Order: sequence, then structure tokens, then C-alpha cells
Amino acid sequence: MQAATENKIILVVRHTRLDELIARFNTLAQAQFYVEHLGADFSDYLKEHENYKQAVAAAETSLHKLGRVHLLERHFLSNFIFAKQDTVVVLGQDGLVANTLKYLNGQPVIGVNPDPQRWDGVLLPFQVADLKKIMPEVFAHRRSLKEVTMAKAILNNGQNLYGVNDLFIGPKSHTSAYYQIKMGSREERHSSSGIIVSTGLGSTGWFKSLIVGATGIAQALIEQGDLVNVDRYTGRIIPSKSKAKSDNSSFPWDANYLRFTVREPFLSTTSAATLVFGEITTKQSMTLVSQMAENGVIFSDGIENDFLEFNSGTQATISLADKRGYLVV
Repeated sequence: MQAATENKIILVVRHTRLDELIARFNTLAQAQFYVEHLGADFSDYLKEHENYKQAVAAAETSLHKLGRVHLLERHFLSNFIFAKQDTVVVLGQDGLVANTLKYLNGQPVIGVNPDPQRWDGVLLPFQVADLKKIMPEVFAHRRSLKEVTMAKAILNNGQNLYGVNDLFIGPKSHTSAYYQIKMGSREERHSSSGIIVSTGLGSTGWFKSLIVGATGIAQALIEQGDLVNVDRYTGRIIPSKSKAKSDNSSFPWDANYLRFTVREPFLSTTSAATLVFGEITTKQSMTLVSQMAENGVIFSDGIENDFLEFNSGTQATISLADKRGYLVV
């Protein structure tokens, strides 16, 4: 099909659950047997797959009329070289939008919801039918862009990783993470389940769930008369009648700071728990030195197979990223 313009459009897509099952079990019939043998509804997999493939086909047809289209599978994102003039269309879910943003450097992203009946899509304001109107406006720079602050981890061996929602620093499996943490003049040794560093975009996700959980536990203990404060040096409970504060964990997508929280810090003779929550700003980064012999990792946005090794002696500096994401609204 002849494109109406020479604008380059990158259409980012992903595998469906059915695609992944067929890759695992070789055939559709074997995938169906596996799902139904466990008592699940295989028709839901078929419907999701059909809706998504139809959305991809419709998006391609519409975009081919507006520019040169390159179809890009999610698993090729980390190796793909985006040109400065590219316009990126992501055919959702939200996680695919976030995963795409961290590999870009200023290119606008249009989040498209392929199945509005199935997914709400906070980062997916458009549907496939909107593309024929939206794309010319994007090419002409007539659409507003929403800035997204990113996080960045830089290791002392030169490796780096960006996070659009959050960074996780800790153990690969369900064990304890051992590291030294430094913020400004404050420094201490930790034994914990790891650290979550959240952007404003990610503050309603994993980060919020940690805050809500901690607040709920504290409130329950307060109502039982068991807890208001804990001495962070000794772990001793200090009773009181005051109320726990309500959750206020979310913050703007374009905020000039990040927030972090330490998961399940453990108090001992060799580990402290005073530096467990705070902000990373343009003036104050976070420095971490791993004390884990093996299985220490840093990954972003929930993508565990795209990680940096964070083992003994490795130093990580966590800061605001030197680039931002741009979402078309």
C-alpha cells in the first residue's frame, strides 16, 4: 500500500497469552488441552487473541495510509535503534507503553487500547479508530505531550538501566538483600527484601501497594492499642493513641523527584532500619553498594529478564534520568 507521507511510524506490538501458550506447547490443540485440563476457560484466550490480532491488522491498515510503518515486537525493543524523527504507536496494555518509553529519547508515544472492554488503560487514551485523526495532528505538532520523569541506575562498571514506573534493587529470588545505602550524609547497612524506587507514573502501582500495606498494618496495630511507633534502632514498640496517616503515595508524572521505600527492613546487630523511605532529587541521588555474593539484581518496570547484576562490590547510583518520556494526549 502506498503511504501518503514519508513519516516513519513504529508500531509496537506484543504476543498474546495464546501466542505464548502455543510457543510453549507447540500446537493450538495442546495449548487448549493444557488450559482446559486445569479447569480454565480457553474461549477467553481465543477471544483475547482474536481481538488483539484484529486491532493490529486495523492499526496497520490505518497507519500505512499515513506513513511508512515498521512493526516491532516487544522482545526486540531493547535492540532496536529508534530514529529521532520516528513516531511510536504502542498497541497496549499499559505495561507495554512503559516498557517502550525507557528505550526512547524524546520520540512521542501514542498509546492505543486494542481491547477497551478488557483493559482500562491509564496510558492508553486512544483507540484504533482514532489513529486516522490523531496521527496527522502529531506529525504537525498540534497535539499536547505529557512529560514523564524516569529513574536511572548507573553501575560503577559503566552499565545503566532506565525505569519508567520503578526500579527494583534486591535479590533475584525470595531471599534477603544485603547492601550499604547512602543518602547525603546518612549511611547504613541493610538486610531487607530490596528497595523500590518509584517515578510519579509508577507511584499508583507497586509503590502504592507497599505504602497501602504498611499503612494498613500500622493502623490495625494502632486500633488494637499495640503500636504507634517503633524504635528503629532497637525494634521496641512504643504504644500511643495517635492515628496512622492516610495513604498519599501518588505524585505527578513529571515530578522532579523520585520516591523510594525499603521492603521489610530487618533490624539486627549488623543492620539498621532508619533510612527506609525518602526522596531522590536532582540535588541528592542514592548510592548503594552490594554485599550479596550472588543473585543481586536491578530491574525496571517489572521486566525481570532485563536486569543488571548487582553482586558484591558493585556500586549503583540511583538518580533522576537524563531524559524524559513523552506521551501524546
